Amino acid sequence: MKTKRISSAMEKMLNEQMTREAYQAQVYLSFGCWAEENSFVGVSEFLYRHMQEEREHMFKFVKYILDRGGSISIDTIKAAPKAPKDIGDCLEKILKHEIDNSKEIDKIVNLAHKEKDWATFSFGQWFVKEQIEEETLINELIDKYTLASKEVTDNVNLYEMDKDLASASQHATIPREEKL
Repeated sequence: MKTKRISSAMEKMLNEQMTREAYQAQVYLSFGCWAEENSFVGVSEFLYRHMQEEREHMFKFVKYILDRGGSISIDTIKAAPKAPKDIGDCLEKILKHEIDNSKEIDKIVNLAHKEKDWATFSFGQWFVKEQIEEETLINELIDKYTLASKEVTDNVNLYEMDKDLASASQHATIPREEKL
């Protein structure tokens, strides 16, 4: 496409988010490896599936930038954080990453609104909704982890939680999607 339909500022911001999505995938990969090394196969499968989802998000940014006539800038992905100390720490760190990612998506949507770039505004809305799901899902997992690890002596429910995560959905239902 020869006609560029996004501003240079938006192009830069979208490229940064593309790289951020690649980093998010690295975080999930790193934590998934940690979980598998520690015999939490269900947790690792959940994290690996989420890693793949983050890669798909990265590619959505690639395609959008190109479809709008922009150029892709492939930057270095920073190293994933050190391994968590336990599953609770893992989930808390993931939640922080998702909240930080939501803030960056909000910046894209805010710039799109300011520039009256309605195509990018619409594109960004998909990610706003996705981040609501991500944060809700991880918060629900933290709640389940708390019940499994804090309410029962000797953490015997961690095994059951691990099995549940092996087949857990990657999506959470948010209120506006429910039908009355």
